[in-house]
Amino acid sequence: MTNRTRRTLHAAALPLALLACSRGDDAPSAERAAGANAPGGTIVVATAEPDALFPPVMMSLPSKAVTDLVFDRLAEIGSDLGTVGDAGFRPRLADRWSWSSDSLSIAFHLDPRARWHDGRPVRAEDVRFTFAAYTSPDVGSPHAENVRDVDSVTVRDSSTAVFWFKRRLPEQFFQAVYHMSILPAHRFGDLKAAEYASSEAARAPVGTGRFRFVKWTPGSAIEVAADTANFRGRPKLDRVVWSVVSDAGTAPTRLLTGAADFFERLTPGDVARVPQHPDVRLAPYPGADYGFMWFNLLDGASRRPHPVLGDREVRRALTQALDRQAMVRNVFDSLAYPALGPFTRAQSSADTALAQIAFDPAAAARALDSLGWRDSDADGVRDRGGRPLRFTILAPVQSAPRIKYATLIQEQLRKVGVAASVEQLDFNAFLERLRRGDFDAAIGLWHTDPSAGTIRQMWGSDAVREKKGSNYGSYTSAAFDAAVDSATATFDAAAARAHFRRAYATIVADAPAVWLYEPRPTAGVHRRVRVVGMRADAWWAELPDWSVPAAERIERDRLGLRTAAR
Repeated sequence: MTNRTRRTLHAAALPLALLACSRGDDAPSAERAAGANAPGGTIVVATAEPDALFPPVMMSLPSKAVTDLVFDRLAEIGSDLGTVGDAGFRPRLADRWSWSSDSLSIAFHLDPRARWHDGRPVRAEDVRFTFAAYTSPDVGSPHAENVRDVDSVTVRDSSTAVFWFKRRLPEQFFQAVYHMSILPAHRFGDLKAAEYASSEAARAPVGTGRFRFVKWTPGSAIEVAADTANFRGRPKLDRVVWSVVSDAGTAPTRLLTGAADFFERLTPGDVARVPQHPDVRLAPYPGADYGFMWFNLLDGASRRPHPVLGDREVRRALTQALDRQAMVRNVFDSLAYPALGPFTRAQSSADTALAQIAFDPAAAARALDSLGWRDSDADGVRDRGGRPLRFTILAPVQSAPRIKYATLIQEQLRKVGVAASVEQLDFNAFLERLRRGDFDAAIGLWHTDPSAGTIRQMWGSDAVREKKGSNYGSYTSAAFDAAVDSATATFDAAAARAHFRRAYATIVADAPAVWLYEPRPTAGVHRRVRVVGMRADAWWAELPDWSVPAAERIERDRLGLRTAAR
């Protein structure tokens, strides 16, 4: 590949048309128009409690939504979410970049205007520090697997950071920029890597985004405010407040009663209530999630095969016992599809003709019989060697759909002699149990990113062996790994899709999870809020350009920035 230099993108200047007119009210009209479009307003988002505000270790979408506004990437993916090469990517902290002649390195030149929120300039050392933090075993980032092909990052000069790659790949550029929010090296000083996530710098982040962090009151709210001197321009809003909810019913209630302005995912019941609340409107947007029941193939702290779920044939039988079509209709009505595997229909690698484990409870019962799981004492629960066929399903209390799924699964499994109990947990406690591997099964929801290759973070064997991903169920398969590796290495799009189809067929047959649903998300938003650019991978991506017209502002919009403590 020949040397290429990415041209800096310049915002097109829009000239103000000055019209000669004899009317004397032109100036006041212009002033009124300017006032109507003046920045201002506060948006309250109903959300679950974020798990962290230190990007390398965060796992929840609320955390990502907050940190994506506070921090910047080197470059931002385009609206088409293309991941091959650098076409479509827009400058962020880097104002330009260039490839080496062998395509094994990319040099990013930092925008000289970029400043941290504490006033310090952004330097190439910050980029080097960021890569070191994401890949340090002492930090234990679940995102390290997504930059696996970046060998190192070096500093050419104070304004230029160079990414060096282990091999040429179609998604090299995507790997370099998408998964890492650039961190301020000076904020972490002489701390050891193991101390980063618990440090004051992690709890009160300083970034370069168009919003700056103000405060986090655990269990209550997180607030960010406009960075009025930001090098990319101040946002149109004054502030965004994430209002923390503790249970599944609170978030839509806050929206419908006016205590919140936005909730990202309404249930069918919530949607039916919206017409009764004229200040709220529906905002459907493209989705990138799939829901699933995650099986833990290992037995907690012992790390031996799980006595029930470690058996592939048992997992397949449990999948056969579940009517996934009926559950989707029951929980979501028309707001979701049955999931097909660890991907969404919107991904270019999706295989909608993929063979599934069909719903067949009679076949499930026969399979369990053949595996020695029989009801020997007529108590309604199968057993083998004195062990009942029993396990616990975790579900986060803040998610009404996941709690309902857990209950439906419990009832359907009971019909084939399987005793499944349901344990509801606060969202962060739920995540901590997953991280520790302290669960039998869990109702999970995974947010995919634009690259199908990042499936390795969740299901790849390296994420288990090297403890650097999110494969908390400990699924390993050499065949799956090989197919994904082949898919991500080839520059032939048709060949990549074929390799991904093979990977998907392997994992569906192995049943490390039951693929439950793929939501068709519908948000609820207050009518005064003008929403733009709700991307499938990040509905909040263009939130700095959301606005509230001056004439429609309510009391909380008029607070301005006076109370936003620096």
